[in-house]
Amino acid sequence: MNKLIVFIYLFLPLLANSQELEKHYKIYDVKKQRLVSLDAIVADMSKADVLFFGEEHNDSIGHYLEVSLLKQLAAKYGNAVALTMEMFHTDVQPIINEYLQGFISEKNFIKEARAWNNYKDYRPMVELAKAQKFEVIGANAAARYSNAVTKGGLASLADLPATSKQFLPPLPIDTLTGRYYQKFMDLLGGHGMGAMKVYQSQNFWDATMAWSIAKFAKANKGKKIFQVNGRFHSDEGLGTYAQLQKIAPKLKLFNISCFSADDFDHPNWEKYQALGDYIILTDPKLKRTF
Repeated sequence: MNKLIVFIYLFLPLLANSQELEKHYKIYDVKKQRLVSLDAIVADMSKADVLFFGEEHNDSIGHYLEVSLLKQLAAKYGNAVALTMEMFHTDVQPIINEYLQGFISEKNFIKEARAWNNYKDYRPMVELAKAQKFEVIGANAAARYSNAVTKGGLASLADLPATSKQFLPPLPIDTLTGRYYQKFMDLLGGHGMGAMKVYQSQNFWDATMAWSIAKFAKANKGKKIFQVNGRFHSDEGLGTYAQLQKIAPKLKLFNISCFSADDFDHPNWEKYQALGDYIILTDPKLKRTF
């Protein structure tokens, strides 16, 4: 394996200022129609409330850019920054808070907050938040609830006890149609009743993340919210992005779509520009994280 690839893979969190890494990603501002830096996105956030970072969960450079961007946001806006994450669920928020405040060990946090198997990729962001004392919000719905939707549809949530509903967005949950529905069904490869229930689970995740962001934003006026999720949840301003626009229309949103692209060396930006306000292409030659 190329020595540079090994070095980047092992020491990615330590290379925040590496000029070498800059060769392995390109950031395109769709509105300005030119390449920009992370600094430009941070500056633009003076005009926005929420910045979506739509990632591919195994993209090494994407994870590096997430923590780099969060560091720069924190440097500019201080503790007026908050991190919301698909990777943690609403029902583990007390555990997240306990860890950030130093009451519990990282081992207990990882176990009891049900951290993803690749938590090492997200750990630098959580540790930054802990060190700089800004909030981390578990935005997603717990798997037990999404599994219930996959089995019985969104209507099944109405039968949950009130103690469970505190972790969920208000019912009923909108099932988005149009472009998002078609994208999801094309991905799934079918339009039957089973596929519709899986699609309802997708909408449930989206609605829960949007509700988590909106609820935090309402209680914390003026904070800059950095939302990290798989890019299907926010590409083209669909999914979670669209749900948030619906329930909190006054919030100003920006959207990053970050992914590995085969045309990295000579990108066709026009092909990608519908995906977000900023398109980040990463080098497909670099090792994935899992």
